[in-house]
Amino acid sequence: MGIFDTIKEKLSNEFIDIIEWLDYTPDTICHRFERYQNEIKNNAKLIVREGQTAVFINEGQLADVFKPGTYTLNTQNLPILTTLKGWKYGFDSPFKAEVYFVNTHLFTDEKWGTKNPITLSDDRFGLVEIRAFGTYAYRINDAGKFIVDIVGTDNNFTNFEINEHLKSLIATRFTDTVGEAKLPIELYAANTTELSETCKEVMQPEFNSVGISLEKFFIENVSMPEDLKKEIFEYSRIDKLDLDKLTKFKTAKAIEAAAANEGGTAGAGMGMGMGFVLAQQMGGMMNPQMGQQQMQQQPQGGMMPPPMPAAVQYFYAANGTQAGPVSFEQLQSLFASRTVNKDTLVWKAGLAEWTPLQQIEELKSFLGGNTPPPLPPQ
Repeated sequence: MGIFDTIKEKLSNEFIDIIEWLDYTPDTICHRFERYQNEIKNNAKLIVREGQTAVFINEGQLADVFKPGTYTLNTQNLPILTTLKGWKYGFDSPFKAEVYFVNTHLFTDEKWGTKNPITLSDDRFGLVEIRAFGTYAYRINDAGKFIVDIVGTDNNFTNFEINEHLKSLIATRFTDTVGEAKLPIELYAANTTELSETCKEVMQPEFNSVGISLEKFFIENVSMPEDLKKEIFEYSRIDKLDLDKLTKFKTAKAIEAAAANEGGTAGAGMGMGMGFVLAQQMGGMMNPQMGQQQMQQQPQGGMMPPPMPAAVQYFYAANGTQAGPVSFEQLQSLFASRTVNKDTLVWKAGLAEWTPLQQIEELKSFLGGNTPPPLPPQ
């Protein structure tokens, strides 16, 4: 570039007396107004349109901030810059300062999601993994702080540049929030509205710390592995059913399946055996007098057998309340369906206090396998 071109550029830029920002794309957040050597004329016009904020930076220091309107740039409208420059009696034209225009309209429909599954601890299902995704909306509410803390010296800062940072912040705070909520795993998907509001309150201070306002936050879906979904659905059905009726129903289905397997002798034997048992039960139901007569027939010439021992009844603690009584078989079904576990408090007649299930001798078989006691010393 020749010396005359340099002089021409200097003169053409020095005499620009209107500062405004017109040409921007929807994803532009901040734009620096470029001039030759950052020089501004005395009494130049500054035009800030709706949805914009103009920020003056003097040698890296935040100076004056202008909201929408038209301004004449002099010592009256630039009080902070006047103080920084030390202008006691006005200033000589031109003066130097950087001018940034910040887009303050609402950025909507921004996507977020958990990159990796979130591991949670559930009282019934143990460690489980969930994923979540949704949308959020934000706007710049403190243009000066945003430029100083985020933009720096970038002359054209876009939505893409801040979005990755915001999505990482959201994923981190979402993980903390759901971890502290300690809801039953199936309730996360059913309470997305309440969870969204809580997450927004938790994240808002961190957004504000860099001059950004989190306007909206939505959780659109909370998902979990398919096998865990099946377990939850089955658990919910079992929780609503009468366990005694369920046992009888499954027994009848087993008999039906065994009877249908005509080629297997084991199945036939099972079917016959179960059939005899049911026949005896139904016979007793149909003819109660016959059953009573059989009971009244006593063996001759021998002692009377002792009465049958009464079945042990168990009480257990569920969600802080007492439940029961249930039989040994019913308690075993509750353990299999994860309604109770090894740490559930259980009481039966003869116990002085409530005791964890794993410490009651006859219930240790629920935990899988019995270990024989050590041999006595020889």
